[in-house]
Amino acid sequence: MIDLKALRENPEAFKNSQKVRGEDPAIVDQLLAADDARREAISEFESLRAEQNTLSKAVGAAKGDEKNSLLENAKQLATAVKSADAKRAEAEETANKLALLIANLIDPAAPIGGEADFKVIEKVGTPRDFKAEGFEPKDHVEIGKIIKAIDTERGAKVAGARSYYLTGVGALLELALVNYAISLAVKAGFIPMIPPVLVKPAAMEGTGFLGQAAENVYHLKEDELYLVGTSEVPLAAFHMDEILDNLPIRYAGYSPCFRREAGSYGKDTRGIIRVHQFDKVEMFTFCKPEDAKAEHQRLLNWEKEFFNTLDIPYRVIDVASGDLGASAVRKFDIEAWIPTQQAYREVTSTSNCTQFQARRLNIRYKDENGTKAVATLNGTLVAIPRTIVAILENHQQKDGSVKVPKALIPYLGMDTLVIA
Repeated sequence: MIDLKALRENPEAFKNSQKVRGEDPAIVDQLLAADDARREAISEFESLRAEQNTLSKAVGAAKGDEKNSLLENAKQLATAVKSADAKRAEAEETANKLALLIANLIDPAAPIGGEADFKVIEKVGTPRDFKAEGFEPKDHVEIGKIIKAIDTERGAKVAGARSYYLTGVGALLELALVNYAISLAVKAGFIPMIPPVLVKPAAMEGTGFLGQAAENVYHLKEDELYLVGTSEVPLAAFHMDEILDNLPIRYAGYSPCFRREAGSYGKDTRGIIRVHQFDKVEMFTFCKPEDAKAEHQRLLNWEKEFFNTLDIPYRVIDVASGDLGASAVRKFDIEAWIPTQQAYREVTSTSNCTQFQARRLNIRYKDENGTKAVATLNGTLVAIPRTIVAILENHQQKDGSVKVPKALIPYLGMDTLVIA
């Protein structure tokens, strides 16, 4: 949730933020009007309550006809207080609903534009010249069939489109990636966690996933629960309604993730690049607001360290304003080189959400100036399917086998994924 005080002080900044995100800036003025009505309703209610308290004391001290007269006034005042309280509650509900529609105030350093208007920060590694090596690279689906690591046909038969099985060395590769990622996270000071993936509405709304992202969320209506699209959701909500100390606190969550991919019809229909269910290791940090920018860079550096050791060419991009989602003020993605697509594709993302999620989830800390909302940040350490795609395609050999990155050999127990 946004800072209402900051909104009142600089509404134009929030209007501009809404505009560059592709959201409705008119909501800002609607919220300002609703906030004025809310504060007026609270003032009226509190004034009547004070009058009621004073009258109550007078009734206690009065006698005879005076007391009867005061009691009649008290009845009328009680009715007025009840009405004012209902008006206050309605005004607060209206203001809160509008506040939830306004996205986080964007970082001025973020590029302006849509999905294609990102800024490339750096490129790491050089794509292989397969032609110089004397063969055309196969895509991950072909390789997966050769080494019996991926089965999309049976996945579709059992679970529908965008579904798959990881089998044999494919399953072992996932486990190796997860164990390697968790070991790096623990060394960096993260607390490992396996969170729930079915969460209450408060967790989804608190992290900002029931607004513009709601169409991609699986909702179990009968149980009023949601399947998470990222363990960011249960990790953020872990400290809901708590006051924290000893910041920063860092968690690394391993979980399945579920996405409807509602707006992706016709995109990436082959293979496991865009799927409905996948596993992921997610980093999550609670820190002081003044430390958030530096922590954001740390998360990016841990992601880079992970992919550096996999020896996969990649680039880092600064995501444009229209592609940030509701919670992030700035987002950096790592995109791995996919040889058969001759393109870089997103494999990790790290977002600075400042105090936006913490206000919604009521997560605070104390300092010398009182109690305030913490900052929250998240970053993908490894999303399994796309990382497997990148490994298979970038490390494939002419005979159809795949060399295992050195960092994974101790976790996988083999140096080559061979033809089965």
